[in-house]
Amino acid sequence: MENIITSKDNPVIKLYQKLSSSKKERLQYGLFVLEGLRITEDALREESGITHLIMTKNAYEKFGDELLQADLRNTKTLVISNELGNRIASTDTTQGVFAICPIPVAKKPVFSDNCRYAVLYGLQDPGNVGMIIRTADALGIDGIILSGSCDLYSPKVIRATMGSVFRMNICIENNTESLFDMLKNGGVCTSAAVIDMDAEKVTDIVFEGRQAVFIGNEGSGLPREIALRCDRRVTIPMNGTINSLNAAMAAGILMWELKK
Repeated sequence: MENIITSKDNPVIKLYQKLSSSKKERLQYGLFVLEGLRITEDALREESGITHLIMTKNAYEKFGDELLQADLRNTKTLVISNELGNRIASTDTTQGVFAICPIPVAKKPVFSDNCRYAVLYGLQDPGNVGMIIRTADALGIDGIILSGSCDLYSPKVIRATMGSVFRMNICIENNTESLFDMLKNGGVCTSAAVIDMDAEKVTDIVFEGRQAVFIGNEGSGLPREIALRCDRRVTIPMNGTINSLNAAMAAGILMWELKK
């Protein structure tokens, strides 16, 4: 077994904690963190360029043989005490597997024929953003565009994607004018998801050609001016007195309809 690190002042441990807690530090270093066996395995499988693989003593004994089979020529491996693992963990019951990854080069959407995109406009709940990315991956959506939403590389978003962050085409465009120009120039028909009885029912629409659906903030939805800039406004028909859904649930339904 490697020498076991016990000090919280170890440079790699200090770096991990900085990256875990601060978007500013993630941007400065161009790195983000992973926690958990499955997502670390996904990162290794997708050749994400992990710079540091960190395992607690217990995790090394339990998962070490499996994880160390990956190509780790450019990865520094550390074994830390179980106590130190609990200190740096952001989950209550950590598996003791952590990693540091480079933030990928910014991607641009590829608007091929019949492509399907989801635009997350102003979403601030990391769990929702991560779950939508995971659902998009499962449904075969071509890409996600984040605009004015929470940090893609925060630990909570990354954890909620369950590894889909390494497989999905995800673009960040925070400038609204550039966002609409990009979609228009790509020949993409845009739909705004709204709560409005006068909007078209998403279940009645046949989506053809290049399509993108805008999903808005968890509490306030899409700003009116953004909804009006889209080519059409769509709504999910609901029974009884219910007039809204959780953003991730609504996005799942809308993306399902896009792919039908």
